[in-house]
Amino acid sequence: MKIVVTGASGFVGRHVLAALRTYEVDIVAVTRDAAHLSGIDETVCIVEMDISNPPQNCFEHLGKPDVLIHLAWDGLPNYKSLHHFEIELPRQYQFLQSLVEDGLSSMLVTGTCFEYGMQSGALSEEMLPQPNNPYGYAKNALCQQLQYLKSNRPFNLAWARLFYMYGEGQAATSLYPKLKEAVLRGDKVFNMSGGEQLRDYLHITEIARQIVRLAVPQRDIGIINICSGNPISVRRLVEQWICDSNWDIKPNLGYYPYPDYEPMAFWGDRQRLNSISQY
Repeated sequence: MKIVVTGASGFVGRHVLAALRTYEVDIVAVTRDAAHLSGIDETVCIVEMDISNPPQNCFEHLGKPDVLIHLAWDGLPNYKSLHHFEIELPRQYQFLQSLVEDGLSSMLVTGTCFEYGMQSGALSEEMLPQPNNPYGYAKNALCQQLQYLKSNRPFNLAWARLFYMYGEGQAATSLYPKLKEAVLRGDKVFNMSGGEQLRDYLHITEIARQIVRLAVPQRDIGIINICSGNPISVRRLVEQWICDSNWDIKPNLGYYPYPDYEPMAFWGDRQRLNSISQY
């Protein structure tokens, strides 16, 4: 079996490549700059390619894969940029459509919890998406486009809605790297919001494991949350990280306002993920 991973040099991509190496599959890692994957396992085939300008016969160029794990998406972390639906959405659909038309039979595409919008509480896949920022809107629109494409050209689709994640290699603008950077600077306090918002956090290695577990069997799963299912306050999470690492720093609560693009309390419903037996 051959599996292609786009966005392979990104935060999620690198962990997905690591998770895939526990399976007996041929791995093709797609990146715009092969230098970003220097030092990767030599058994991984690296293809340098920009999905916004793919070569002709892209499916053949990628080795006619059995499965695509599609992680690539530009424009983050600016969730409010119009780039997401003006540029990124048509670019993404054209790339995926061309692969399906040329013979791709199975794909897993990562979505986002922002597709649910400002809905509070436990968010299940049966809930109607109500995105309230351009990023969530574009991701949900791509999901709908792929579902329409399936009606004309059947293929297996797993749409994996990711919630919050943390771990080594994450972008410097994220919560965990910011906390670690403050510790390394020798700061005695960590400036943050009030921290009372409830969120769903899962370590990146577990997220990558679940992505691979869902992709490898080549099943038509549809929309599925990848989440912990356990709400935790951001304040408690930061305190937990500090305690676990024995860092000498204290949260400075209320320094920043709460984000206006997400509700105060939401987390993922994990029942569907739990119901799918392990491959």
